[in-house]
Amino acid sequence: MTDTRPVHLLTYAERLGGDLAGVARLLDGPLSDFGGVHLLPFFVPFDGDDAGFDPVDHASVDPRLGTWDDVRTIAADREVTADLIVNHVSSGSAEFADWLERQELSPHDGMFLTFDTVFPDGASEAAITAFYRPRPGLPFTAYRAADGRRRLVWTTFMPSQVDLDVRHPAAVAYLERLLRTLADGGVTTVRLDAVGYAIKTPGSDSFMTDETLAFVRDITALARRHGLRVLVEVHAHYSQQLAIAPLVDLVYDFALPALLLHSLGTGTVDRLTEWFAIRPVNAITVLDTHDGIGIIDAGPSAESPGLISHDEMAAIFERASVATVGHSDIASVIPAWMTLPHQINATFFSALGADPTAYLLCRAVQMFVPGVPQIYYVGLLGGEDDTALFEQTGQGRDVNRHTYSPDEFERALGEPVAQAILGLVRLRSRHPAFDGEFDYETASDGALSMRWIHDASTARLDIVTGPTPSFVVTLTGDEGERRFDSVEALALL
Repeated sequence: MTDTRPVHLLTYAERLGGDLAGVARLLDGPLSDFGGVHLLPFFVPFDGDDAGFDPVDHASVDPRLGTWDDVRTIAADREVTADLIVNHVSSGSAEFADWLERQELSPHDGMFLTFDTVFPDGASEAAITAFYRPRPGLPFTAYRAADGRRRLVWTTFMPSQVDLDVRHPAAVAYLERLLRTLADGGVTTVRLDAVGYAIKTPGSDSFMTDETLAFVRDITALARRHGLRVLVEVHAHYSQQLAIAPLVDLVYDFALPALLLHSLGTGTVDRLTEWFAIRPVNAITVLDTHDGIGIIDAGPSAESPGLISHDEMAAIFERASVATVGHSDIASVIPAWMTLPHQINATFFSALGADPTAYLLCRAVQMFVPGVPQIYYVGLLGGEDDTALFEQTGQGRDVNRHTYSPDEFERALGEPVAQAILGLVRLRSRHPAFDGEFDYETASDGALSMRWIHDASTARLDIVTGPTPSFVVTLTGDEGERRFDSVEALALL
């Protein structure tokens, strides 16, 4: 808990360790160099329509995974992040069922967002279609109350995920109860899941508006009163990350993976260094997550240019399509009224054509940029697309949500790619240079040097993005100078 530069693991309990106790054993064993873990939804049920992001009971640990004592055991030696799903709950929740049954007599009346709440005087086609939704179609689902009334409920994501009216006292009380439960359970940081969609403001696209930022301030203050840090998850134009970073404890650097894919595809580093000059310092750095590889975060918005252009975004998707033999095109969803998906549904390793050198180059950059590196469990193990799971569920993001049996985990962890990533984790966690100052410089259009210096210790990463990717990690200190320029060499760190 006192480590100032831990590397975090991002994982589902059931898909890596089998349950929470299994994750604890891994973190105390072969994954002990991770100083923190983000446990993806372990609530009731963990295997709903959206892999736990549709909680029926957000305050209870699914007994198939363990108990709050298991979470507290994990938290005893490391930071624990858990999701606070602020935008919605499951339509199977007790609160929603009671509201459908009793309507105005329910204590949860007002907790759920209806069409009339946002549009009390009705709405035009233009007003309705102005809302941004990360899925095809409109964000409403018809439900029938027990008295026969038909209610049109906001469902931004799936029909079974009913949106909260987060400004209503009933919803605020619900969210505060969850924060208290998470803090008591050993959680140290809450990720505000889908917060960008939480406030619906007629006349706008209702995504990350000024009203949304005001809600972020309010929920952050509420979380901090319970001793919790706040991480905000927003996939949007990079300027949104810059705007929200001062309001919370942590944001994601979702631009980095897109820029690395651009750099490797074009043999350039100029967009990377442009981002390095302005990126938030309180960033969780990622390459991949349970939600795929965000590309929209580096692209343009309707009002502002991006770090990369729309055509450059399209080129990233095309290269991923070639690398995955067209499968990423099938798995990646194009939101309503958009021309491109906002993320690549593929593992990061698959998006690079399973090229170990290019992949470890990206992981090394992730470890060297300032912030808190977070490694997704599939990415740690060099996982490729789980096309069978996608075919089974029809959910594009499932290509990157493989379930590892104990034997499969051991085999994957023993492979050079996983061992090299663990070597980088050890480097970032232990080398004294990372307690110092960071700088970078470009040697040519496709070459970049990144360096940390603390007293007599130096850690340096030199990368060449093309036409043949390469990297060299050079360490200096009490042991003299050491160089690591291959996947196999990184495994020895």
